[in-house]
Amino acid sequence: MYVIVVGGGKVGYYLTKALVSAGLEVTVIEKQRRRYELLQEEFGDAAFLGDGCEVRTLEQAGAPRADLLAAVTGDDEDNLVSCQMAKRKFKVKRVIARINNPKNEVTFQMLGIDETVSSTKLIYSLIEQEVEVADVIPLTALRRGHLELVEIALTEGSPSVNRRVRDLVLPQSCTLALLVRGEDAEVIHGDTIFRAGDIIVAITPAARVQELRAAMLGKAITTPP
Repeated sequence: MYVIVVGGGKVGYYLTKALVSAGLEVTVIEKQRRRYELLQEEFGDAAFLGDGCEVRTLEQAGAPRADLLAAVTGDDEDNLVSCQMAKRKFKVKRVIARINNPKNEVTFQMLGIDETVSSTKLIYSLIEQEVEVADVIPLTALRRGHLELVEIALTEGSPSVNRRVRDLVLPQSCTLALLVRGEDAEVIHGDTIFRAGDIIVAITPAARVQELRAAMLGKAITTPP
């Protein structure tokens, strides 16, 4: 499976990292040279310098053979253009767009975008939910990749509390993506230190959900139906 990620910011970086860890062929497109150079240091030839809204860039990045394109820049208009180009010009089977303004979701769907992901909407829903302590709740199955997006609520006794992410031993192909702490949310990085009460959003293969929650919580927790 070949995936193109448009946008090499924090979202694009962690998405690319997760996809590479899952063994997929990936190209991440970034138009800012400095950011591209940082991506190239980690992902090598999987990083591509260019504007994902341009036909030439998408063609050179391999859009004609791509199975999926995910546009995850911080600009809704750029994400829409990238997805439409991929869909109409290169006949990419499936396109996914990140939406920063939830009000744009209906418009994107009307214009034929297969899937939309609103980080604002996701974070709001996490804050709004009353999550039971120590629960791990599947949020949605990433169907074709056999991946799941799960949320993990940490307790005082969780072995991952008061430790840096880079020091944790996680199951293979599991990526910690988003930290929700009180009314704030941030992308998780290697130096992030977890506290009791934090809610972690992770991407994990469906078969490794139990291993991930054991690593994060220290004991098996029954997942609600």
